[in-house]
Amino acid sequence: MPLYEFDCLSCGQSFEKLVRSVGAIKDVVCPVCGQTHVQKKLSTFAANIKGGSSSSASAACAPGGA
Repeated sequence: MPLYEFDCLSCGQSFEKLVRSVGAIKDVVCPVCGQTHVQKKLSTFAANIKGGSSSSASAACAPGGA
């Protein structure tokens, strides 16, 4: 279940919500005012890879972990 960020277009509140499917986004309700006039925010994620290059990080995740 992905965690999405939303803005309420009625009261301006920003909030996060676990949503079971993309189709269920239309049923999200603002926890402050109870309105369904919300907009999904564009969210990014952060990845912290330790090591010099992405090829060494990929190798560490491979079976055998070399």
